[in-house]
Order: sequence, then structure tokens, then C-alpha cells
Amino acid sequence: MKFAAFGVALSALLAACGAGGEAVSEEQAVIVHFDYGSTDLKPLFALEAQLEEVLEKTGAGEFDGNEVATDGSDAYLYLYGPDADALLEAVRPTLLAADFMKRATATKVYGELGSDVRREEVQLVP
Repeated sequence: MKFAAFGVALSALLAACGAGGEAVSEEQAVIVHFDYGSTDLKPLFALEAQLEEVLEKTGAGEFDGNEVATDGSDAYLYLYGPDADALLEAVRPTLLAADFMKRATATKVYGELGSDVRREEVQLVP
């Protein structure tokens, strides 16, 4: 009976691993940083609602929230999903349509935040 339990545990472990035996991350992220330049958060909240709608329709991930400097100078948006590339592609048109974003970059994080994983920065708005 101990071998049956070991077999089940081994199967679960192998299912969670990629072909190379490394654990497959179930969460990736896109972190968008941009100059905001206002303390009026209404435009930002409207953008967030649009992002949530896009992500719900595409199933690419979820919007998790924002961080805005107290003086409104800059802000971050946090998005999570199973594929950072697909996540950014889903929201890119919505982000580019936001006329208040200046010097926007998106950092794709290919794994759990806080871990030593590959990251790729993409300039969205110069």
C-alpha cells in the first residue's frame, strides 16, 4: 500500500514538471510602470476596469492592482496569469490607448515574483 501512495505522489510530481524535470511555474506576471503625472485617479480606475474586462474576455489572466506615488508622479499596474507573453499581448492595445501614460514599460516575469526567474522589459510608450 505504501508503494501505491508513493506512485500517486510521484505521478503528481511528474505532472507538475516540464520535460526537463524543472517545475513548471503556474503564475507569471506583467508589471507595467509609467509616469502618471496626476493625483486624479479616475482615469487610472477607468483603465483598470477596461483591463479587467479584456482579461475576463481573453482568459489571459487577472488584474491584481496598482501602486501610485502619493504625488501622482508615477504608477505601477500588476497583472498575473499562466503566460506573461499572452498576458501582455492581451492588454497591450488597451494600455497603448491610455493617453495619460508616459514612458511606460512592461516587465514580463516568467515565474513567481521574488524568485530568481527570467524577466524581459518591453517599452510600451516612449
